[in-house]
Amino acid sequence: MSEKELQSGSRQRIDKWLFFARMAKSRSIAQALVNSNHVRVNGGLVSQASFQVKPGDRIELTLERRDLILVVKSGGARRGPFEEARLLYEDLTPPPEEWEKLSAFEQAQRMPGAGRPTKRERRQTDRLFPDIGED
Repeated sequence: MSEKELQSGSRQRIDKWLFFARMAKSRSIAQALVNSNHVRVNGGLVSQASFQVKPGDRIELTLERRDLILVVKSGGARRGPFEEARLLYEDLTPPPEEWEKLSAFEQAQRMPGAGRPTKRERRQTDRLFPDIGED
């Protein structure tokens, strides 16, 4: 398949496109994503790795730590560097929510009752259940 055919609006397998766009490390991983219902194209669930995508299709991809929304710009000819792969799609994913950043002191503090009990708390618990712990 020449590059002119890919850019002129021809179709490409979804697993191959995910691999070329560097969304999956291998084609077999891309096939597993499709087969486990983690990929939607234009709102519809895709269950076969042989599904054909074309420029303009909207792909919703659920990965382990994030959800991506991509629009296919063109098909790929090879798995190239990131800069080349980035030209295959337009990323419409909303920015991640800002997490509240805690200072080192705030991270080191525990909520009361969290974690291991203090020696005092353990003695108070032992007083509630005098039979336990004595053999």
